[in-house]
Amino acid sequence: MQYRRAYIQGSSYFFTLVTEQRRKLFIDDTNVYLLYQAFHHVMKKRPFTTDAIVVLPEHLHCIWTLPPNDADFSTWWRLIKT
Repeated sequence: MQYRRAYIQGSSYFFTLVTEQRRKLFIDDTNVYLLYQAFHHVMKKRPFTTDAIVVLPEHLHCIWTLPPNDADFSTWWRLIKT
């Protein structure tokens, strides 16, 4: 399957991410805090706005608004996952 992605600077994007093999990683408060720290760390270096986030046991939903001069959400996700 070939994905089509719109990279529009300064736009808002909706994301759904699922954990590997749908493992319920986010039942544990420690893992949710680690996720929070990862977001915070990346946002200090490459600011963007998290308009909304919902963390469920095996996946999460986010709405982000990117800066006016950037549309590279793939790099943000790579940094957060790292």
